[in-house]
Amino acid sequence: MNKLTLALAVVAIGSYFTNPIGAAEASKRHHSKHHHHRSAHKSSDDALETTVSWYGKEFHGKRTANGERFDMFAMTAASTSLPLSSYAEVTNLKNNRKVIVRINDRGPFRCRRSMDLSYSAAKELGIKGTASVKITPLGFNYKLSQANTDLPG
Repeated sequence: MNKLTLALAVVAIGSYFTNPIGAAEASKRHHSKHHHHRSAHKSSDDALETTVSWYGKEFHGKRTANGERFDMFAMTAASTSLPLSSYAEVTNLKNNRKVIVRINDRGPFRCRRSMDLSYSAAKELGIKGTASVKITPLGFNYKLSQANTDLPG
């Protein structure tokens, strides 16, 4: 047993000196695993309750992650985790308004938010800054043109 302990210590020390950055990052991951506070949590049926924001004029016309031009008046969103070109139903938890958005960009990259909505999607939900929402992934085959007309206001 002592030989095994010694061998593990040698491997750990050796890996630290050959890759100190990787070892430091691994220790941060291990440490944060027990003390990480998530701003989002799963609810039933793969839905995610989280905080979202929106983006508009400053990005209007710029390229999104899937190559198209961002249209702040379209029902789209940027997501950190949902697949590009998939759809999601977003429900404002404060007023229970819902919209269907197509994921066409990546982000947001700050403040632990899971999604940035287009200006029109945020306006439809009654969001002026940030809001608590439920995000329900819908997949790739959802028809956006009829989706938002079928939702109760």
